[in-house]
Amino acid sequence: MDRYTVSSGTEWESTVGYSRAVRAGSQIHVAGTTATDEDGNVVAPDDPYRQTERALELVADALEEAGAGLEDVVRTRIYVTDIDDWEAIGRAHGEVFGDIRPATSMVEVQRLIGPDHRVEIEAVAIADDGR
Repeated sequence: MDRYTVSSGTEWESTVGYSRAVRAGSQIHVAGTTATDEDGNVVAPDDPYRQTERALELVADALEEAGAGLEDVVRTRIYVTDIDDWEAIGRAHGEVFGDIRPATSMVEVQRLIGPDHRVEIEAVAIADDGR
């Protein structure tokens, strides 16, 4: 089985030993994704809806580089620092995945990698094995 990795180019990938996404055959696993801009700054620190939108934009970019798209997503996991934000986060997720409807979990966690991060999203996709 072929293995293909997607890198975002951050220093943390080599330090921590992870990839933005890994494609193994037809499966693509996208690592936990937070709302950051091109310079690594947190996007919309006080807006869980916008953070969800941005994280999903980055998930879509990683999937595209791995030869898949949002329509191939079968599973998402959403980690939030305040479960009371579930409606805003769910609305943003639903706008992207409304017709795709992947299996999804939303879990409140004590904190994420940075104090301004309110949402982190993982995704799993299954796409045609011929890239």
